[in-house]
Parts: sequence; structure tokens; C-alpha cells
Amino acid sequence: MPNYQINDIDRKILSALVNDARKPFLEIARDCGVSGAAIHQRVRKLEENGVITGSRLLVKPAALGLNVCAYISVFLAEDNKYPEVISALKHVPEIVECHFVTGKAALFLKVYCLDNEHLMEILLNTIQRIPYVQSTDTMISLDEAFERQVWVNDYKNTSFKSLGK
Repeated sequence: MPNYQINDIDRKILSALVNDARKPFLEIARDCGVSGAAIHQRVRKLEENGVITGSRLLVKPAALGLNVCAYISVFLAEDNKYPEVISALKHVPEIVECHFVTGKAALFLKVYCLDNEHLMEILLNTIQRIPYVQSTDTMISLDEAFERQVWVNDYKNTSFKSLGK
């Protein structure tokens, strides 16, 4: 796969879009000192090369009554069975992130639940009943101090492997 080299204008575009995905391209163009058409072309090229993988609407979980955020380490009886476990976990809507990790646990999950009772239900009657799940270790988040996307501005010499075509 060829590498796609991003330059200072690409970084400015990415920084603007990471901070506000709805920012108008013409506004970004003014900030970058280029035409609106140039921004459209560059964003399309960033998408084609897999640097930009999409945009999304973020919903505050508490606004939906999801008041408990928990992180769950999942220990497997057989580590090579993680694809089957991940396949089963994809059907649990409360799980919003799943990472295959190094260390004693095989998987690390981020889960949103209505309350502690709901979390206990998900743990005991869903996750721990999946074949090859040996045990879990759960941490409940008391507060999200901050959340952010990657910090685009400091990656001066970054190249991204093209994920397109």
C-alpha cells in the first residue's frame, strides 16, 4: 500500500474537522488561504486514502438515561477464540467499544448501562455466558474528565498508509 503524505494544509483541514465536523468548507478554506474547491478536493483525497474514515453525530449517553459507564476486562479460557467472542459481543448494544489487548486480559470493553442493576444483568447474563469467556473484571467510571480525538497539529511528519483502493 502506498503512503499518503499529509502536508500543513491537510493538517489544518484535519484539525478544523476534528474540532468541528460541521465547520463549513468555505470557512476552512479562508483559514487555510485556499479555495473552497481545493478543500473539497483535499477532503475527498483524505477520504480516498483512508485518513478520514467518516464523520458521526455524538450523543451524550446520560441524555438517553445511560448513567453508568463501565470498562470491562474480559479474560478468555482460550485466547485464540477471541474472534468468536468478539462476534458474540457485537450483538450486545450496550458495548460501544471492544479492543483486543495485551496483558492478562484478552479484551477491553467500554459499556454504557442505565444503572448498576442493568450493568450486573449484562455482566452475569450476557457477557459471562458467552463461550470461552472465563471471567471479567469491571471498573465503573465515576466521571469522564475529558474526551478527544487525535491531536492533529503535533504530527508534523506523519504519513498514513493508504487504505483506499
